Amino acid sequence: MTKEEFKVLFDSYFDSVRSYLFYRGAEKEQASDLAQDVFMRIWEKQPVVDPKIAIRLLYKIAGDMLISRYRRESLEKNYRTSLKSENLDFSPEDELRYKQLFENYTKALAKLSEKQRTVFLMARMEGLKYHEIAERLDLSVKAIEKRMSVTLAYLKKVLQE
Repeated sequence: MTKEEFKVLFDSYFDSVRSYLFYRGAEKEQASDLAQDVFMRIWEKQPVVDPKIAIRLLYKIAGDMLISRYRRESLEKNYRTSLKSENLDFSPEDELRYKQLFENYTKALAKLSEKQRTVFLMARMEGLKYHEIAERLDLSVKAIEKRMSVTLAYLKKVLQE
């Protein structure tokens, strides 16, 4: 897909994809962000898009992204609720241990190679699956699995010291 073809696709369908997301329940700004993400995915994957079915493909991707975001937000909300319901009275020793662990974790992340850190943060912070990371980085799933296993082994070793 050339830049011109992508621009025509974007100009033709961005507003309708954003409206579709808004009517499916996304807030106005969230709908705009998701619509941009839909077009970013199209640009990254560079599929051959038949103009006759382009809008269906865009709506499908948009719906899937909206559902994924909703699930992620729901999971995060449930997790936060469970944390609030637990009694979080930590002793000063616990707080000190936590602070030291966090510092060690930050230092360990900084010592990782850029490739390992990128894969780790995409998986842990963005919640992406290995095949999604592989697509974004144009690598095999096995390469992603290898980087994660090496990274997790390193972090486990460093943080247990």
